[in-house]
Amino acid sequence: MEFLEQVITDGAAAMAGLCTSLGDRLGLYTAMAGAGPLTSAQLADRTGLSERYVREWLAAQVAGSYVDHDHANDTYELPPAHAAVLADPDVPTYAAGMFTMLQALYGTEDVLMDAFRTGEGVGWGEHAPALFEGTAKFFRPGYAASLVPEWLASMDGVVEKLRGGAKVADVGCGFGHSTMLMAKAFPRSHFHGFDFHRPSIEAARGLAAEQGVSDRVEFDVATAQDFPGDGFDLITFFDCLHDMSDPGAALRQAEHALADGGQCMLVEPNASADVEENVHPIGRGLTSASVAVCLPSALAQHGPQALGNHAGEEPMRRIADSAGLHHWTLTAESPVNRVYALAR
Repeated sequence: MEFLEQVITDGAAAMAGLCTSLGDRLGLYTAMAGAGPLTSAQLADRTGLSERYVREWLAAQVAGSYVDHDHANDTYELPPAHAAVLADPDVPTYAAGMFTMLQALYGTEDVLMDAFRTGEGVGWGEHAPALFEGTAKFFRPGYAASLVPEWLASMDGVVEKLRGGAKVADVGCGFGHSTMLMAKAFPRSHFHGFDFHRPSIEAARGLAAEQGVSDRVEFDVATAQDFPGDGFDLITFFDCLHDMSDPGAALRQAEHALADGGQCMLVEPNASADVEENVHPIGRGLTSASVAVCLPSALAQHGPQALGNHAGEEPMRRIADSAGLHHWTLTAESPVNRVYALAR
């Protein structure tokens, strides 16, 4: 009975995730943030949505303890602490992007069933656009909080080079949030974002124009094994190397493209190769994502390795060493990520 309760709780959370995604995408949480108590009619008026749907959504939010309800006045309020997680994409605690991804992940269930039977992969581009948008939304707050002040600062001499004017490649850049965060912080440097997924590169180019960094940021379609250019002072891989079927070739390409004294920054999920060490909410989320996205994506590329996102440090360190990147240092760590500095 105890396990039955756990499963029912998990199932209820999975159903409620749709409501969380709707609240994020429809701007309901944003409209409630800092607004104090609101009736369902007031919230509907603030968002331009149907009051009847808003009222039903609020009932689900109260049931999940996301929103407080004042029975006497029949009003609803989003607590400030909850708003910091659900309503503001510019704070490091924002986590709503996880729920945007769910639409795409559940949409590939039938394809994944076939993959389980055949051993074939499911390519990144086979997923719905919600996966690409949700992935960018999920990782951006953590990058914004840590990339410049913590992760880059933890690497020997990198910040000084960036301040003076460095050449940087961001491999597997997706929507380019990581690339643009660096470009804003270091206007004297030049940044090249590469990704094999054309729709993501097109989105990144649009965002760069909106954010006014197109003068020092370029985005191009290229794989990690053949991205162009050389003489890079810094080459970054943000949460992507484990998705590649030939991470060794990617790191060999990076080694060839580095300038003398250049370094690679490798950011990977903070998950363990020991499955028992992942028995916590973040570990559960990461390993589940590996089943749905990371492993299938690597298998779809038909390369020599399919690591998944919890292969652990040692296999990646061996791959880097074989690629000519013999110096490996763990420089920073968060609940979600581990950051490594690699050099010749």
